[in-house]
Amino acid sequence: MGEWVWPAYVGVLGGVILFGVFMVPIVAVQYRMYGRFTWRRFLGAAGLSVYGVALVAYTLLPLPDPNLLKCGPHGSTFQAIPFQFLDDIQRETSGLGITGTLTSRATLQVVFNVVLFIPWGIIARRYLSWNIAVSTLSGALASGLIEATQFTGLWGLYGCAYRLADIDDLITNTLGALIGALIAPLVLWFMPQRRELRAARNQSRPVTVWRRWLGMVIDYVALAFLGFAFVVTYRVGLLALGADLPGADDATSLVLMHLVPGFLVFYLPALVGSGASLGQRAVWLQPQWPTTRRRALLRASATGGLYVVLSFLGALLPTTAFGPLTGLLLLAAFVAVPLTKSRGLSGVLTGAQMVDSRESARRRLAGSGAGPA
Repeated sequence: MGEWVWPAYVGVLGGVILFGVFMVPIVAVQYRMYGRFTWRRFLGAAGLSVYGVALVAYTLLPLPDPNLLKCGPHGSTFQAIPFQFLDDIQRETSGLGITGTLTSRATLQVVFNVVLFIPWGIIARRYLSWNIAVSTLSGALASGLIEATQFTGLWGLYGCAYRLADIDDLITNTLGALIGALIAPLVLWFMPQRRELRAARNQSRPVTVWRRWLGMVIDYVALAFLGFAFVVTYRVGLLALGADLPGADDATSLVLMHLVPGFLVFYLPALVGSGASLGQRAVWLQPQWPTTRRRALLRASATGGLYVVLSFLGALLPTTAFGPLTGLLLLAAFVAVPLTKSRGLSGVLTGAQMVDSRESARRRLAGSGAGPA
């Protein structure tokens, strides 16, 4: 049973890592789609990550050493006879009793192929809110993609198939997806449905400390991701042009890593619409001033802009105190949120209140509609 158990460990470990990498984007998308955070769908995303990695591990791993893979004279082979597994079970269990037949490798292989795709049907029907037909069809398409990947030797990376592509796998996997779709309402009865959450998407909600913190985390994750993407693109471009790669303290790389993302995450949003940063927009927050929005740029500079400048100077002058100052600023920004009724450090310095953007939009609409009778 060892060969059937180790992919489960890979699925759990790899799924947790995958979920950790995409956790903040998942929460941000959840907020934008449904207008709020829901623990049950958050944990559902974690389960989806684990299942996705486990499915890859069970169907495509381990990858063989190309030097040890022996290809036949005709290359890859495909078992194209439907229900060949019935003959295989009969042949391998000839003379065995009921217990021996049910526990034989041939029987368990078929059962496992069905069970492997039951979670697919459950997730598609109840988590993604697809109907039974689409859930089953998606399982069939996924199984077909897996069989094609096996048949082509990982799409040409190997000289031939390193696993037998089998039409029976497609049949049993599709059956598993159908079973999962049928029992999904019983298994995931507690999972909030997308249509129900979307119906309440535009309802305003209290501005909490956790919501403010989440907006800040999204801002800094976006800052780091954009900086990394810009620097990688810049260096790949240099390699494509045949130029030498500069050192880690290259001025262009530092500008792309810190200043350009800082402008896109903090300053550009301050000039457009509500003046909220990307993270604040993701969680439906916006700053509001008693009179005008002229202090939007000042608010963007108070924490986000200052953080960008300090981190840039710290990278440019690594032996100075800019690095520790950056850490102190982050600490002060996070600590200030619960101590200032969720206004935050930038709100206190610029006189801004943090409000739910949906409530603000509702008030503007009400005000514009209240004309003279």
